[in-house]
Parts: sequence; C-alpha cells; structure tokens
Amino acid sequence: MQSKFINYGLATLAGVMLSGSVLAQDLTGTLKKIKETGSISIGHRDASVPFSYYDDKQQAVGYAMDICAFIVADIQRELKMPKLEIKFNPVTSATRIPLIANGTIDLECGSTTNNAERQKQVAFAPTYYLTASRYVSKKSSGITDIASLKGKTVVSTAGTTNLKQVSEANTAMNLGLTILTAKDHPEAFLMVDTGRAAAFVMDDILLAGLVASSKAPADFVISKDAFSKPEPYGAMIPRGDDAFKKVVDAAVAKLYKSADMQTLYTKWFEKPIPPKGLVMNQPMTPELKKALANPTDNPDPSSY
Repeated sequence: MQSKFINYGLATLAGVMLSGSVLAQDLTGTLKKIKETGSISIGHRDASVPFSYYDDKQQAVGYAMDICAFIVADIQRELKMPKLEIKFNPVTSATRIPLIANGTIDLECGSTTNNAERQKQVAFAPTYYLTASRYVSKKSSGITDIASLKGKTVVSTAGTTNLKQVSEANTAMNLGLTILTAKDHPEAFLMVDTGRAAAFVMDDILLAGLVASSKAPADFVISKDAFSKPEPYGAMIPRGDDAFKKVVDAAVAKLYKSADMQTLYTKWFEKPIPPKGLVMNQPMTPELKKALANPTDNPDPSSY
C-alpha cells in the first residue's frame, strides 16, 4: 500500500518541482521531522466514501487520498529523499483534530470541514470539495423538510460540525428533537435504516455514498433543505508550521490548476468506484471549479 500510494503521485506529477527549495534553509517543524525520521504519517478515514475509505483489500483509497499522494510526492522530491516511508493512521471524526494538533499525524486526508473554529487548532490546505449539511431519511417516513423533523429522533456523528448545526437548528426552530451521537457514519446510517433514528444529519456527499452503498438505495431520500451554506473540505495539517504549509499549498495549487485535477475528480465522482462499482453521479459544481482555479483555504462558506 505504501509504495502504491507514493508512486501514484510521483508518476502523475513527474517532473513537477516546487519553486524555491526548502533545502536552501534550515528545516524546521514537520519538514524537519519527515527528513529526520524518513517517514510521513497520513491520517485517513475508513468509511468516508468517496474521499477516504477502505476498499475490498482493506487499503485506504479515495479522492482525498489521491490528492494527498500528490502532496507527499512533492514533499519527497522537495526534501530530495529517494525513499520515504508512508505510515497510515486511521482516524475518526473525534480523533482527527487532536492527532494533527499533537503531531501524531502530519497530514489528514478525509472529509474534514474547514471552519474558523477549527483553524484555531489546525491549518488546512486549499479547498478540494464543497459540501452542505443535510439529512437522509427513509422515504416511508413522510419527512419532507427540516420543519417536519419536529419531535423526532435524529442522529449525527460525534466530533462533526453537523452535530453542532442540528443542535443549533433544534434550538432556533424549537423542533424538540432527540439528538443522538454515533461513533462513525456507518453506525449513524444504520440507526436510520433500522428505525432507531428518523434522520441522519451529515455532509450531503457522504450521505450520497452511504445511500449508494446500502442494500436498498431506493428506500432513502436526501433532503433538499440544508443546515448550512456550502462548506469547504481540505486536507488538515499542523497549525503554525508555515514552511510545511507553503510546500503543501504549492503542491495542491499546481495539481488543482492542471488537467489532472478534472481527471481525478471524474474518477471518484462520475465513474464507478471500488469496491462495488458505485457511481456518485456528482458533476463538479461551478463553485468548486472557481475554488480550484483560485486555490484558497478560506473557511468562510460565503466566500464560495
């Protein structure tokens, strides 16, 4: 898995070098740690389809993982390291931020929303996806909008912005919800499937992946109503490490502005993906095209 991950990025971006070698100055922070240890630690999710998840061989794959492969390849070239060990560290919604903040992982590749509150603890690479917080329910439930959730039991995943958003909506709209937390997305979706919750509040693209991979996709519906404006996803990196961020930002900017980016996006959002050949059927939006053409780590949804 490790060699496959790094070689994918190297092959795709062969010959691309960052301007201004970091080796011209004394290494500090994450770059120094990577150089000295000969390794980089990548945090990934196990079920955030199609961003970061396990395939049928228990290998972490996905859109975010491919983007991080490009980042790692440029780091390896920039540090002039013929060999670089990739250490894969599974994370959850609850553990991902602490593990970046305490230095256990160097780069997190998943479905993490970039917001101002989180930027007090971690930093983000430029945005690679825009999502919105919605809910999935059974079609048979009769739920048609957020207001019709009144008095019902809903669930979201621990450690997510979605849990905060549904709690705020509950108070603002006087919905009288019973709000449950699940340890991960599959557990939350199962609670809807088995009737323990009427709805699961989560990022719409993650809900789409869960529905598509379920035994009866036609039984579920994702809401048109949203609990949020479009929100940016980005790879997490340590806060305050300007040298490392400069390398990461330059790597993704070159990728985003290249023809490879559309190919990569199409691979994960418009074509069948492993292991079951699911098709997300999510063409790139004008807002995302704009964000990729002008790479930014702005956490403000209104800026997109």
